[in-house]
Amino acid sequence: MTVTLEGASDSDRVELDQLTVKLRADLLELDVESVELARTEETPTGAKVGDAVALGLLTVTLSPIALRGVFRLLETWMVSRPIRRVRVVLGDDSIELEQASVEEQERLVGAFIVAHAPDLPVDPEGEPGSSSA
Repeated sequence: MTVTLEGASDSDRVELDQLTVKLRADLLELDVESVELARTEETPTGAKVGDAVALGLLTVTLSPIALRGVFRLLETWMVSRPIRRVRVVLGDDSIELEQASVEEQERLVGAFIVAHAPDLPVDPEGEPGSSSA
């Protein structure tokens, strides 16, 4: 799975890099296998070949059961940080979280999780991928 952050209109590259590093640390606190800064083929001026990190892009390795926790974290990030959009790509599917209502985001995320982890239990509030146990 890849997660791409797009900063607010007044964000700069340094701020987006800092947000990406912080998100990586927060994701590692969840039940995910790994979170890596994604590499890019393009080498910025002055950088060594092979050292280029794609700005705002993380590669996350996780089990389907961890999807709900990852999306909850991303939804929180949308509210509390200068992030305009978060794009998640899983296989051939993608979802973009942006300034939608909480209910709309929950509906979209729920449908995305059901499509990728249909065997996960549904919590008492009807959200797929959670369990009250």
